[in-house]
Amino acid sequence: MTSTESIEEFYKGKFNYLPENLQQELGHFNVFRLEDCIGHPVRYSRRDFYKISLIRGKNIYHYADKSVEVEGSTLIFFNPQIPYTILTENSHEDLTGHFCIFKEFFFTEKMRGGIGDLPMFTPGNKPSYSLTPEQDVHVTQIFQKMREELDSDYRFKYDLIRNYVTELIHYALKMEPTEMLYQHADANTRITSIFAELLERQFPIESPSQRFTMRSAQDYAEKLSVHVNHLNRALKATTGKTTSHHIAERITNEAKALLKHSNWNISEISYCLGFEEAAHFNNFFKKQTEITPTAFRSI
Repeated sequence: MTSTESIEEFYKGKFNYLPENLQQELGHFNVFRLEDCIGHPVRYSRRDFYKISLIRGKNIYHYADKSVEVEGSTLIFFNPQIPYTILTENSHEDLTGHFCIFKEFFFTEKMRGGIGDLPMFTPGNKPSYSLTPEQDVHVTQIFQKMREELDSDYRFKYDLIRNYVTELIHYALKMEPTEMLYQHADANTRITSIFAELLERQFPIESPSQRFTMRSAQDYAEKLSVHVNHLNRALKATTGKTTSHHIAERITNEAKALLKHSNWNISEISYCLGFEEAAHFNNFFKKQTEITPTAFRSI
């Protein structure tokens, strides 16, 4: 399972420092030139922040269960729910472009709906947009305006920067996304990885009001925008187990932890794990462990 890179790890890994505004109330935002980040490879992982990149040259990016080949100038939108990496075929001296990063809260109070609901950020949709030379100039100017505003003392600069990010988003929405699938032997591994990320992100259960909701293979297939049979084949090929087996195994492990390390009653644990009735949870647990939840708790 891939790890999640925090925004703190991003700064420490690339620049060996943490910016003063990292915890600001409006949500963190920053913008960079790709040339200033040379020598720091992008590892395959999720991030806990959004990223919009303008990349020039011939590159392959791995995004969830896809490998996509892009060439020329490309605008790419990365969602923190999806693990990714970029492999460049350029020499480092030729790698140019810009990117900005921001936390979801940067938009929470300012955008109708969630930013993660926009097409380019929705899991399963196509996140890359090829640019003509004229479009490259326009997008570059937007990134440059962000940089200039970020360095300014203007009181409302983050409102203006938000507008520039929104302009990038709508500029892309007017274009058709580009996707040239690149055949890669590791497609099953990547889809298995993102499934495991989605499953694990729902744990641990930390309060009786929290509830595990993605309980079926179909739930995960829909989130990944793949057919449930395709998901099952990928998991079976890489792990030897079905999607349902993985889900049941993880629920069982969480049930054991709650039975041993919480004082919640069986009904509360049953509810947290997504069972409508405690009897259904009892039957499930006994099927998985050959012992009832009450008996397990007393061991």
